Amino acid sequence: MTILRAHPIESTALKELRTADDAGRRMRPVTDEEGGAPLRCCLRRSAPGERIALVSYAPLRRWAAGTGVDPGAYDEQGPVFIHAEECGGPDGDALPFANAHRTVRRYSADGRILGGRLVESGAFEEAFTEAFADPEVALLHVRAVEYGCFLYEVRRPR
Repeated sequence: MTILRAHPIESTALKELRTADDAGRRMRPVTDEEGGAPLRCCLRRSAPGERIALVSYAPLRRWAAGTGVDPGAYDEQGPVFIHAEECGGPDGDALPFANAHRTVRRYSADGRILGGRLVESGAFEEAFTEAFADPEVALLHVRAVEYGCFLYEVRRPR
C-alpha cells in the first residue's frame, strides 16, 4: 500500500509569507488567546498563547511555479494561518484536520482542476486512492468545507 502524505506549506514559501504574503501584504502577527487555528506550517491546531498570523497564500500558483506550468484561471489565493516564527513542521505522518467533512480538489499536471469530492471524516485514504486512480490527477488540495480554505496538498505517489 502506498503511503499518501499531507504536505504543509514549504519552508521557503513560509519564509517569504512571513515577509509579504501572496497578496503583497506584510505579516501581522497576533497572540492566539483561544487556540484552535489550523496551522498550515506544521499541520496542527494552534495552542493558546502561540504567536500566529493569517496570511494570503496561493497554493496552486506556488506549485505551478515549481513545475513550470501556468494555472491560468485556477490560480487562487486565500487565507491560511501560520506560526509567526519558524516552527519545526509536522510531527508525525497522521493525516491532519481529518476529523470533519472536507473537500478534496483534483488538479492535473498542467494545473487544471479535474473536479472534487466532499469527503466524510474517516474516508480520506479512500478519497485519495480514488483520485489517484485517475492517471490525469497529479495533485490534490484538501480544503475546509465551511470557508473553502486550503488546508494541505497531497501529491501523486511516485
